[in-house]
Amino acid sequence: MRRVQAHCKSVERKRSMDTLLNRALQGNPVIEGDNVTFVWQGDRPPQLIGDMTDWESGNPIDLSEVAPGVWAHSLTLPQDAYIEYTFWDGQQRVADPLNRNTAPDGFGHQNHYFYMPGARATALTRRRRGVHHGTITRHVLENDFLLTGRKRTVLLYQPPTAEPCPLLVVLDGQDYWRQARITHIVDNLIAQGRIRPIALAMPYHGRQARGVEYACSEATLGFLRYDLPALARKELNLVDVEANPSAYGILGASMGGLMALYAGLRAPEVFGRVLSQSGAFALGEHDSVVFDLVRHGPTRPLRIWMNAGRYEWLLDCNRRMHELLAEKGYDVTYREHNSGHNYPSWRDAIGQGLEMLFGC
Repeated sequence: MRRVQAHCKSVERKRSMDTLLNRALQGNPVIEGDNVTFVWQGDRPPQLIGDMTDWESGNPIDLSEVAPGVWAHSLTLPQDAYIEYTFWDGQQRVADPLNRNTAPDGFGHQNHYFYMPGARATALTRRRRGVHHGTITRHVLENDFLLTGRKRTVLLYQPPTAEPCPLLVVLDGQDYWRQARITHIVDNLIAQGRIRPIALAMPYHGRQARGVEYACSEATLGFLRYDLPALARKELNLVDVEANPSAYGILGASMGGLMALYAGLRAPEVFGRVLSQSGAFALGEHDSVVFDLVRHGPTRPLRIWMNAGRYEWLLDCNRRMHELLAEKGYDVTYREHNSGHNYPSWRDAIGQGLEMLFGC
């Protein structure tokens, strides 16, 4: 009798493993409710890294053999999570052949991704029939003193309106345009009556010099404060910021999120609306100067919207910055999401920030 029971259990387990592999072959990982199982088929398994492990610098996850040549690991994740991951052989990243969904991470890699059942990509990036679209033009600004490399490409977006508009400066403009599709988001928000028409100035970052330019740089602030608005006023139909102080906004992510808050604190008469996504307010164990500006400086007339992912290394400094801003009396809204440090997460959340700061 015991032999029969053991045989039945073995058959049932084999069927279960065959079912798991078959489901993974249709798309990895296998999701059942809040349980997520990552599957690998081969003689030797790599490790699992991703948002949930702080990637390879954190604690890579070992997979267990569940059947000959089949390896797996299960996690419990929130129903509304968006997760990026890949595999790791101890020296380099290894692609998941069972997941075709990939997204660039901004560092030269392609990460695999998935949405949990309660999460989905924002519909605001879709081009819809009947929605009037703004126009985009490309320009080149030159400044021998303030810009690394002397020249900088800038994309300008004019919304579909004849009325003067406030300006939103979008740092890392090429990435917010291509990866976050911010002009589609703005088109749809305007068409739905959720925000007033706004114009966009999207300067490209300085490539290898990006970190230096966005690390609370006075040179970058001078470019954003003077050169960029001058171009925008010439090409776009903008409200007069001198007659309407603090009417402009500034948006950035990561180091760009740090620079966005810095620009608001240093030039609040221009950038009165700040959207900071996963701001890099601390580098390692060292807090940025923005903490001192908020802690010891006068409270500026700013409206601030912040968000951060619960699966990213910058979560703690974003929480601390939000607490400090609120303590000092700033008009600040803070949101957390079950996601990591990536453009799809910022893309899916940015509509909330735009609606909060530019709502009709």
